[in-house]
Amino acid sequence: MHIVNMLQAKSSLSRLVEAIEQGAEREIIIARNGRPAAKLVSIGLVDNTQRIGVAKRAFKVPDNIDACNNEVATLFLGI
Repeated sequence: MHIVNMLQAKSSLSRLVEAIEQGAEREIIIARNGRPAAKLVSIGLVDNTQRIGVAKRAFKVPDNIDACNNEVATLFLGI
């Protein structure tokens, strides 16, 4: 992991991207005022796994799904 400040990143962005593309660096952290602000990584390393909607149409929600809310609350809250 390589850390560069914002000014250095602005002046050498092409070199930083090239280092990522060639595999010389796995990730580069860009810091602002000494604090990490962004991470430069290869597009191939980005997790593109879709999670939202993975169960869409996998099961049917019954019309009376809220019928037992009080019973469930009692079980969880012990009231």
